Amino acid sequence: MSRTILLSMTEAAALAKCADHNVGVSAIERLHSGGVRLVCMSSAGAELIRETLKNRIIVGKVVRERHRPRHCDW
Repeated sequence: MSRTILLSMTEAAALAKCADHNVGVSAIERLHSGGVRLVCMSSAGAELIRETLKNRIIVGKVVRERHRPRHCDW
């Protein structure tokens, strides 16, 4: 089962729902077309979020923004 979920909600709202259900987040990114791409730490957590937010799941193709990690000057 995939750990990735496309949701029609803000980053803050998605992170709050994950925190409410003790689901770890590996990555989250805004989608160009609106909503977020959420990657959970486990497939079990992703399944829980899918069940909880089934009315917010985006179905179909989405446009992702090009992501470049920031350079750290440690």
